[in-house]
Amino acid sequence: MSIGFDRDLYIKMQSQHINERREQIGGKLYLEMGGKLFDDMHASRVLPGFTPDNKIAMLTELKDELEILVAINAKDLERKKTRADLDISYEEDVLRLIDVFRELGFLAEHVVLTQLEDDNYQALTFKQRLERLGLKVAVHRVIPGYPTDARRIVSEEGFGINEYVETTRNLVVVTAPGPGSGKLATCLSQIYGDHQRGIKSGYAKFETFPIWNLPLEHPVNLVYEAATADLDDINIIDPFHLAAYDTKATSYNRDVEVFPLLKTMLEMLSGSSPYKSPTDMGVNMVGSAIIDDAACQEAARQEIVRRYFKALVDERREEQDDTISARIAIVMSKAGCTVEDRRVVARALDVEESTGAPGCAIELNDGRLVTGKTSELLGCSAAMVLNALKELAGIDRSVELLSPESIEPIQSLKTQHLGSRNPRLHTDEVLIALSVSAANSETARRALDELKNLRGCDVHTTTILGSVDEGIFRNLGVLVTSEPKYQRKALYRKR
Repeated sequence: MSIGFDRDLYIKMQSQHINERREQIGGKLYLEMGGKLFDDMHASRVLPGFTPDNKIAMLTELKDELEILVAINAKDLERKKTRADLDISYEEDVLRLIDVFRELGFLAEHVVLTQLEDDNYQALTFKQRLERLGLKVAVHRVIPGYPTDARRIVSEEGFGINEYVETTRNLVVVTAPGPGSGKLATCLSQIYGDHQRGIKSGYAKFETFPIWNLPLEHPVNLVYEAATADLDDINIIDPFHLAAYDTKATSYNRDVEVFPLLKTMLEMLSGSSPYKSPTDMGVNMVGSAIIDDAACQEAARQEIVRRYFKALVDERREEQDDTISARIAIVMSKAGCTVEDRRVVARALDVEESTGAPGCAIELNDGRLVTGKTSELLGCSAAMVLNALKELAGIDRSVELLSPESIEPIQSLKTQHLGSRNPRLHTDEVLIALSVSAANSETARRALDELKNLRGCDVHTTTILGSVDEGIFRNLGVLVTSEPKYQRKALYRKR
């Protein structure tokens, strides 16, 4: 894949722009950080050359001047929301985030529970857990009329009911496990609290997507709609920016909806607002670091298709209607892409059609396509991994990396002692067996050495993956999608 994004240019420009905004504010700056601060896999998939640690590398240059505040929505705790890319709950991700920030030398000691109500048992329990761990927890309540009733919100009956966070540095980065966590409301509540205490402060936003200086329906911006289809976010032209400057800038509905509140609030607190539009609030320089637009457009289209398949599988697993996948299908149409653009899809379906059993296909980083079929010994995903490793290592396809004699004892253990009804080896079992074989087999060792070269490859299977195979592919950095169907019909499925 061609590089489309200049990482070093981005870090330099972004750090400089944040410092310029701090000078403009002239006091404490609350910087809302959208997306993931580190392990931003979405951005790295959509902008080839953007590494998952880009944002944190940029903030490292300002490390001694900032502190990090993590916000989490109490409602997300109640519904046990998870980060799909890591398969962990938002609750656990808050702890993981703070651990990583501290390991990197950042000051991170505050958590804000947003939109808390008295019956949010899960959130209140989590608050106690955080406090036992020595973290400082502030509670923000549901404010009636938010975000439209500015007079009420900017009052003792609004932000005044929220607990104030005693920060110690003049640059406060507000982040969260995911979207809809209440980052903006947290920033505004803090500014209100600062004003009550005679502290000068302001707000800016760093949201990677949508990219304000790319066209509204540029694939890189459309992929944001696909990624947030569950929130029903849509990209729109910033009407305030257009009115103020006669210039089109891409924004999204939630920013535009809340902008009047922010502007009114700043005017109420300080007599004027430095911003004429939601776009003015941003400090995002991502668009200026794109060096190959065509490469980024293609990467974005591929991500939209992956998001579509993920929505189909999620709807099948949860027995939900097709609301989310239908929204993403519309985005696909806008971006001019179809499922056929994902080359591995047709190849996997061909395997299933020719064998009458589930099939799997992978596209290697050089464009070669490798398949795997279901057999008595191996599931199609496990077979595909072995075939891909042989292809990468230059090992003849007819060579058996694992002999039937080495597989059969594992099958016997599964079926006779571990209660499994499926004797075929999963991907993790195959990799363990390959590792054992590598101790005495040069061929197996050569194949195993190629495992790192599966990272970033696209994979498609014709059935929904089990949690084990899904986890292995995630750890390998493989971009896997599946058809929305199970290999075996059943009413009960272990999650």
